Amino acid sequence: MRIAVIDLGTNTFNLLIVETKDDQTYQIVYNNKLPVKLGKSGIDKKEIRPDAITRGLNAVDRHLQTVREYKAEKVFAFATSAVRSARNGEQFVKMIRQRFNLEVEIINGDREAELIYFGVKQAVSLNQGKVLILDIGGGSNEFIIADHENIYWKKSYPLGVARLLAKFKPSDPISIEEIEFISNYLEERLSDLFEEFKKHKISTLVGASGSFETIAAMIRADDPNFESETGIIPEAVSIDLTDFENLYQKLINSTLKERKQMKGLETMRLEMIVVATLIVKFILQKLKLQQLIQSNFALKEGVVYELMNLKPATL
Repeated sequence: MRIAVIDLGTNTFNLLIVETKDDQTYQIVYNNKLPVKLGKSGIDKKEIRPDAITRGLNAVDRHLQTVREYKAEKVFAFATSAVRSARNGEQFVKMIRQRFNLEVEIINGDREAELIYFGVKQAVSLNQGKVLILDIGGGSNEFIIADHENIYWKKSYPLGVARLLAKFKPSDPISIEEIEFISNYLEERLSDLFEEFKKHKISTLVGASGSFETIAAMIRADDPNFESETGIIPEAVSIDLTDFENLYQKLINSTLKERKQMKGLETMRLEMIVVATLIVKFILQKLKLQQLIQSNFALKEGVVYELMNLKPATL
């Protein structure tokens, strides 16, 4: 059976189409994202602005055209932080239902974290002990402490990159004072994470979704052999901490104009990547983590896993 999953995120609307097999495995036949910036100019006011609604509806329309082209038999759609926190989030979902006959499930942060875990554990071997999983979104960041068998703790924080940009409005380039302000804010807001972290023996951070994909792509792009690569992206890659530190320094000292020339950096992430890497740097440093792994699987792959393993009747 061919199924499609649409993830209506704060920055991007993502589409995954897979072919499921009888042995509970699946093959990815299509995977793409469209920039939407659903939270632009409104996320700090808890609203989706009219122009963002238009961008969102257009992205859903394009994704559904692709779904039809690939002849997917079932479509599952999920909305996350920007929609669940907006006063008009339900109205936006209703517009999608009326216009496209598509049901969108608005999921809470706990459910989002669980689905991210189901995605990550397909891409990253979690048999070596507990890890800290982090998904940096536009509206929220999900932290999960887990191993291959269990989730020990999870929480979604409304500290996504779009929210931090709206709150702090950093300079171009970002100043040392602004970095300190954001770091102090994270220190204060993530206090319960730090307390929980002390109860577990963890040395690895696993980063899921867009920001980490961009970090990995930019590091690969700085490799002299980058152009000769096959183009096949593995499900998970290990990121050298020195490479990450060099990228972090490069980004925090860059202007928007300079970032436009950087290899591996998608246009949709030009404004957000600095704060995203700042969050990663803060977590790595604060928790003294020694390994960084980037997972190419996150929420939408987690939905497929859940459908096939936990809710087969849905299919």
